[in-house]
Amino acid sequence: MGRVIIINGSPRAPKSNSKAYSEIFRRYYEGNIDIFNITKNNHKDICLKLEEYTDILFVFPLYADGLPVTLLNFLKYLETNPPKNKPIINVIINCGFIEPEQNTVCIDMIKLFCKENEYIFGSVLSIGSGEAILNTPFKVMIRWKMKKLAKAIQNHKNEKLSVTMPLTKKMFIRASTSCWINYGKRNGITKEEMASMKIEQ
Repeated sequence: MGRVIIINGSPRAPKSNSKAYSEIFRRYYEGNIDIFNITKNNHKDICLKLEEYTDILFVFPLYADGLPVTLLNFLKYLETNPPKNKPIINVIINCGFIEPEQNTVCIDMIKLFCKENEYIFGSVLSIGSGEAILNTPFKVMIRWKMKKLAKAIQNHKNEKLSVTMPLTKKMFIRASTSCWINYGKRNGITKEEMASMKIEQ
């Protein structure tokens, strides 16, 4: 029976979509699972545990077409402090774009890490519209893909999975724009203020 360590690489891990995706995966994986959020101070603690697991599942959002710095710093530490018995590395990555292929470059970064550090790259689930899909009826599509991912990891198969909301780009942009405008209103921010570069000032 396999044992998976889920490593949440989101900068806002305790309240992140990555946390929600981790919990959905947990429902469908039949082996043992432990979940850890990366912080600035626990890289060593997590790395010391890795030998206990057959698989690592990195769960994280796309940041500027690449890895979030939280995960990047962890990988730098892991590179110089590898376990003797290296688990298979798997990935769940989500982005706010409707196209899951926006995650491709970032997935290639993980694959390059695996190649240069002699880890086996296992399966990946690439999620588009990750900021929104969990709050729609299309969430069922996430569940279907998570079942497939869990089965692939459990059987040590390499699966390349992807999922997004079945909307046109125009529909998605219209819906997401409306969502953000309403979000701003709830927080006392106008559409014009949200469009300004001075929003954080």
